[in-house]
This record gives sequence, structure tokens and C-alpha cells, in this order.
Amino acid sequence: MRVREIMRSEVEHGTRGMDLASAAMIMWRQDCGIVPILDERERIVGVITDRDICMAVTMGGRPPGAITVDEVMSAAPHTVRPDSDVRSALGVMRDRQIRRLPVTDAEGRLRGMLSLSDVVLHLRTRRGETTAEADATEILRVLHRIVEPRETPAAVVARS
Repeated sequence: MRVREIMRSEVEHGTRGMDLASAAMIMWRQDCGIVPILDERERIVGVITDRDICMAVTMGGRPPGAITVDEVMSAAPHTVRPDSDVRSALGVMRDRQIRRLPVTDAEGRLRGMLSLSDVVLHLRTRRGETTAEADATEILRVLHRIVEPRETPAAVVARS
């Protein structure tokens, strides 16, 4: 199965210089936890997550309207192509401990988003096929890896 078959094509994006309050409003409208950030040529330059916003506001001591996405976004995010196999996309999610991947074309322009939720929901509609059990096993592997604790900045400081 290819990414294009289950990705979300209609994705609202943000731009550099946008404040965190505006990015959060996109998440609210789209019922999502990630906003891809595009440059003027519609190429992806970063992503910002609900967690990024929460941590920036909590740790920065400034209101969301006073912090730009440039300050906290993850630059050069991992992406996948529409013609990629879903299993390879799951492998990226597993290896990078992420639940969502921007889908880009060869020039780096945003074409959609693929989330672990999209894969799970698609699997549910295919129940009964012989590949469904293997897909479910791979999804569990990805989820297990995503939820593994990472070393936190506080742990690094404590060891020093």
C-alpha cells in the first residue's frame, strides 16, 4: 500500500514568522497536533507540534502571541513521498519516535500528512485481509518505540 492511498491531502500549513497562537488555532480548526511550516515556494522548512507550543509557552515565560514558530519549530523534519510504501513510512516513525510525517514531492513541497492514526483507521477498514495482522503487528512495534522514554534534558543535566 502506498502513502498516497491513506494520507490526508487537505492540510493547513503555517509560515515562518507566524506566532504560536496562530499555529495553535490551525491545530484547533484542523483537529490535529502538528502544523507544517512552509516557505514562500511551498517547501516544508519545519513542523511545530502541540507539545512544542506547550513547552515554549511554559518554559519561555512569554505569551503564545509573542513567540514565533521559527523559535521552536523542528527544522528539516523527516518526510515521506506519496509513492512510498506505508511500511517504510512506519519504519521512519518507529526509528525517529514520531507519529506524524509530512508528505512531500521531489521538490520538498507539501502534498499531505500521514499519521499513525491514519494507518490505524485504514487498517480497521481492511479487517479480514491476510495482510491486516502483519500491519497491526508493525503498528504495535511503531507505537512501542514511540512511547519508549527518551533521555530528557533534565536527565542529561543531572548526569553532568
